[in-house]
Amino acid sequence: MRIALAGAGAFGEKHLDGLKNIDGVEITSIISRTGEQAAAVAAKYGAKHSSTELEDALARDDVDAVILCTPTQMHAAQAIACMKAGKHVQVEIPLSDSWADAQEVLRVQEETGKVCMVGHTRRFNPSHQFVHNRIKAGEFNVQQMDVQTYFFRRKNINAKGEARSWTDHLLWHHAAHTVDLFAYQAGKIVKANAIEGPIHPELGIAMDMSIQLKSESGAICTLSLSFNNNGPLGTFFRYIGDTDTYIARYDDLVNGKEEPIDVSKVAVSMNGIELQDREFIAAIREGRDPNSSVQKVFDCYRVLGELETQLAKG
Repeated sequence: MRIALAGAGAFGEKHLDGLKNIDGVEITSIISRTGEQAAAVAAKYGAKHSSTELEDALARDDVDAVILCTPTQMHAAQAIACMKAGKHVQVEIPLSDSWADAQEVLRVQEETGKVCMVGHTRRFNPSHQFVHNRIKAGEFNVQQMDVQTYFFRRKNINAKGEARSWTDHLLWHHAAHTVDLFAYQAGKIVKANAIEGPIHPELGIAMDMSIQLKSESGAICTLSLSFNNNGPLGTFFRYIGDTDTYIARYDDLVNGKEEPIDVSKVAVSMNGIELQDREFIAAIREGRDPNSSVQKVFDCYRVLGELETQLAKG
């Protein structure tokens, strides 16, 4: 399986590190914003080709699939370009920053038949897999999820502290993780509300946001998001259920009393990104629809579109 990666920044390297652990996978092309960065990452991971243009990778015979870790605003158009070029594609979250674009990506996927997977990593983290397995077994039902997504990002920088060429977004990027996960664990979302705080004068985005969700099962979710939080970074999920309480932090899980739960046997790795990439490769090889395919996460983008409309109305 020969892979091209576009967007060799902080998150792109996480994928490259995960792909190294998957048998039969070769990184053949690295695409990045500058030629210097593309060449340096290609040398680090043994890719024979590097460029600043995605089209260069799509034209190559030694590329079977593409992983997109590019700016949010490019995701939909690039995913479509990959599929139309005959390549399978995994696009990092979010699939798009509009409901219309999400619909177009799904249309092209259905037209081409290519695997199109979206990086909804929470479906793959061992912590959330543990909870999902208990739900499927009938041992646990979500009554409420309380989720906090916090960063300290008052300047346009990435996870490495480097300047970004694009602006991140709480709704279309960070809320997408929880909106999809809540539906995955508790059922289709039937009601959603959102409010946002002041718009940052330079970044042009809301730095704080609050979202409420209700699923068809009757479960509720409260999501708080902030780029203003000067403290521990990341997302913390509290599952309150009919039989247990769980707190998930990425790949780790504790119960409501903060007692650790061993999730090391849930999957073949403790790395959610690696597990996500394993699913992408396996789905291509097996000719099947992956978990977090565009079809399976599609309804998340309907909800985000509805919330965007709410916010626009003030």
